[in-house]
Amino acid sequence: MSKQSGFRQDAANHIIIFFHYMAQYIKTKMAYRADFFIYVFSDLLQQSVNLVFILVIFTKVPAIKGWTRDQILFIYGFFLIPFGLYSGFLNHLFDVPEKYVLEGELDRVLLRPLNAWFQVVVETMNPELLIGTLTGIVIMVYSGNAMGLVPTWWDFPLTLVLVFGATMIYAGVYTFLASLGFWTEGNMGLMPMVYNLSNYGRYPMTIYRGPVRFILTWVLPFAFAGFYPAAILMHRYEYIGYALLTPVIGILSFVFAYRFWVAGIRRYRGTGS
Repeated sequence: MSKQSGFRQDAANHIIIFFHYMAQYIKTKMAYRADFFIYVFSDLLQQSVNLVFILVIFTKVPAIKGWTRDQILFIYGFFLIPFGLYSGFLNHLFDVPEKYVLEGELDRVLLRPLNAWFQVVVETMNPELLIGTLTGIVIMVYSGNAMGLVPTWWDFPLTLVLVFGATMIYAGVYTFLASLGFWTEGNMGLMPMVYNLSNYGRYPMTIYRGPVRFILTWVLPFAFAGFYPAAILMHRYEYIGYALLTPVIGILSFVFAYRFWVAGIRRYRGTGS
């Protein structure tokens, strides 16, 4: 068997296993339907609070640094789509330093002939949080109509590419932070701090001072997961250079982080118990 055909077979096996995990997850959740719907409701409530916050601000001012209410709603809507994908499948990378490394759960994972990162993702996914992507689409459609935005033929394929790139940014940032657990005890409080910083990507970068803008663009590139892609979809072509970098930044972020993860796996020696 050639390397190429072997890779295809391996990828197919991982896809099949993913859907098996998904099916088992749904069966488990349906056994406790109330918990499932409470989880979905709490996520929608959190998004509603953020939405109300934006709306309240614009009852006092007509625009912020030249950005209107509908434009900021559009940015927030786009932000929710990759953030929903991250929340549904990657949110519990938070668990890696303590649950998998310090408590030794990774020993069990490494005994299986499957990619370790893949196993951690499918074991800890919360697909009910994908509801955020639907909320984001609704907000984008509403705010786009309110702005009189006329879609072009390339908006839909471009949106898919930008959402992919933005999701890969989340995957890269949080895989990297999770990998730090192989070198340190716990996550040093970085995960919650970075999670909070990610919310800044849902606002225009022009409202921030230079150092903050630099960090959100080039250090923790959450601006590419919210503002820059949304700007080009609003046909703000002055941001096209940044926006088109989104998939590039996303792929580079994940590749770097995954290599760091692999180095951590090689370093891991178990809990010793």
